[in-house]
Amino acid sequence: MSDEDITLTAGDAEAVVQPANGGRIGSLRVAGTELLRQGDRFGCFPMVPWCGRIRDGRFRDGATVHQMPLNSPPHAIHGTVRDGAWRVARRAQDEAVITYDLVDPWPYPGRVTQVVALTGDALTLTMSVETYGSSFPAQIGWHPWFNRTLGGAGVTLDFSPAWQEERGADHLPTGNRVEPEPGPWDDCFGMPGGVDVTLTWPGQLELNVASREEWVVVYDEQEAAVCVEPQTGPPDGLNTLPRLVTPLEPLEAATTWRWRRL
Repeated sequence: MSDEDITLTAGDAEAVVQPANGGRIGSLRVAGTELLRQGDRFGCFPMVPWCGRIRDGRFRDGATVHQMPLNSPPHAIHGTVRDGAWRVARRAQDEAVITYDLVDPWPYPGRVTQVVALTGDALTLTMSVETYGSSFPAQIGWHPWFNRTLGGAGVTLDFSPAWQEERGADHLPTGNRVEPEPGPWDDCFGMPGGVDVTLTWPGQLELNVASREEWVVVYDEQEAAVCVEPQTGPPDGLNTLPRLVTPLEPLEAATTWRWRRL
């Protein structure tokens, strides 16, 4: 393991990877402007082996019911890897590869690998989950906290989801799909053609969050930041839409953030 942050550079872009702090991206600067909210719990953290909330912290795998710690009572939220220290497998000027071995409280042995690749106009995050033994359900996602304002300009969001997951009083999808509603949001949206969300800070920067995955959670209820979270399934997806990691087929996902200065 490494306690040292890794600074990647490409053109006028700089990204800081923090293996010891949950494998998160602690900073992303373009021409000296910080795009991510700062702080140990912010930046952009990986959500693995599940995304968002698990109802009551319980999920079923076949006949077995597993209980996860209720770190957002009455639910479990955002996986386990953001609380652990990752190992550095490889590093270069513009790319880092870090790994995390799944441990308790997650009941299945496996490994998560994240590749962070920076170019002059984009950051690409690629993640995979593989098993060391039996198959298990899992999800992959990312939870970036983008600063709401840059250079005094407030952000606007532009995206065209096919549906919105109806949110219950417990903040979990009810199972019903509804027409997208205006924000503020702490909601999951479906984009069958792939996640495609554009954030614009007028006069400053335009940034597009893209992924082949069809699920995105948008959270903009805090004053300091907005979150656009591509993921492989909806909240509580371990129960409602499980994706299996098998010995022959790992779970893989990627997201690319591409920007241009305005």
